[in-house]
Amino acid sequence: MQQKQCSTSAAAKGPSAKQRKVAPVKEEKNKRAGGWLEDLLKQNRTENKEMKFNQKRLRLLSDTKQIQRDSEGVLYWMLRDHRVQDNWALVHAQQLALKENLPLHVCVCLVVPKSELSTLRHYSFMLKGLEEVATECKALNIQFHLLHGSAGDILPGFVSDRGLGAVVTDFTPLREPLQWLEDVKKTLPKDIPLIQVDAHNIVPCWVASPKLEYAARTIRGKITKLLPEFLTEFPLVERHAHTATRTAKPVDWDNTLASLQVDRAVGETEWAQPGTKAGMAMLESFIDVRLKLFDTKRNDPNTAALSQLSPWIRFGHLSAQRVATQVQHSGKSAGHSVASFIEELVVRRELTDNFCFYNKKYDSVEGAYEWAQKTLKDHAKDKRAYLYTREQLEKATTHDKLWNGAQYQMVTEGKMHGFLRMYWAKKILEWTTSPEEALSIALYLNDRYELDGQDPNGFVGCMWSICGIHDQGWKEREVFGKIRFMNYKGCLRKFDVAGFERKYCPKNL
Repeated sequence: MQQKQCSTSAAAKGPSAKQRKVAPVKEEKNKRAGGWLEDLLKQNRTENKEMKFNQKRLRLLSDTKQIQRDSEGVLYWMLRDHRVQDNWALVHAQQLALKENLPLHVCVCLVVPKSELSTLRHYSFMLKGLEEVATECKALNIQFHLLHGSAGDILPGFVSDRGLGAVVTDFTPLREPLQWLEDVKKTLPKDIPLIQVDAHNIVPCWVASPKLEYAARTIRGKITKLLPEFLTEFPLVERHAHTATRTAKPVDWDNTLASLQVDRAVGETEWAQPGTKAGMAMLESFIDVRLKLFDTKRNDPNTAALSQLSPWIRFGHLSAQRVATQVQHSGKSAGHSVASFIEELVVRRELTDNFCFYNKKYDSVEGAYEWAQKTLKDHAKDKRAYLYTREQLEKATTHDKLWNGAQYQMVTEGKMHGFLRMYWAKKILEWTTSPEEALSIALYLNDRYELDGQDPNGFVGCMWSICGIHDQGWKEREVFGKIRFMNYKGCLRKFDVAGFERKYCPKNL
């Protein structure tokens, strides 16, 4: 979810002269031929094939780091970052396996919680992306395993059965996956190294800051200072030299998706095709078409100025680091838009991982700053001009056509414009009985319908809008207290509200 933007030229600086550079883009004519990005990346990765792995990207979670001599392979437990190339966790796992002359395995533990948030929209996008991963792994002589069940229950047994000598996994700050990691850590044999690599953030979360940061202004300098070291090219994940004696079971992807106990009322989206290839195509179109508009038009929901990349980054189909390097090197003609976008992609996005990692109450009013908790409590009993139930909000049946249109777009398309997400969440605070109810409803709707839901960006976006996280106190008013206020009139000054309403507000309401 977008917050108020602050562009920074410092964030737009690329790698230092000592770092490997992205291959320069050839002088182009007015329009590049489609598919140029894929060709460029193949060249870049091959040229950086021998690049060393920065050890600061990993944390050793076990007491041992030595792989046993009789091991039969190295495993990458793919948790958050569902891609082969541009994946520091898989890069490290392969380099480890090559050093020990061992086969390389990748596994995903598929578990579907019984929840209103477990929808076809999310699991279809995830599984179809993983199907692409499996195909790519096969071509690279890497064994891909789809395991069914919670990692704590099945992963240690799988590791022992296959004689695997080390487990590498990626990083997420959210409590459920952190619990899975703890469960695996407890039950994994003690002589097997367990290594975590932050493959999602450009600057690893624990390197950027060892504590909860107050706002973008307090983390920005820390991140930008480290970008020359971490914002580099990626080495190639290449065809693996050592073949496993026991191969992975083939996956029937269609049958797997059909068998999942998910809510199929929230269906797939047409605009966003899953997988890294589709994500790269969206990135290419952003650089070629929309990036130049980003700086001046990103708060206008009627203008196609945003990257639209959040679903692919959320599911790990695209690396944010790849997006950042490519926007910097291929989008130079876009001017100020590059710095504005890097601020949002890097500083603001990595701030959300910091919040969720260091604040265990990241989805609760109790996780807000003291000033915000006090002002919300002081105004909790204020009279509301309108009160709506969760069902009324979910069905977009409020008096506000702009809000209804935004909600309807989210339900039908799985996306909502970043500026409207702020307005949308703040109105929920205004129209419900308490801040606690408002946050609960906002998170439920965001996580159920948004294709990029159930992600630190969503938690922090709702917490920013309703609880003032990473914001400051403003002029006190009814209901909101000192929480930043947004209203319909303010939107009228920003963009053509009537045009948006005509396009998205359900005609039958």
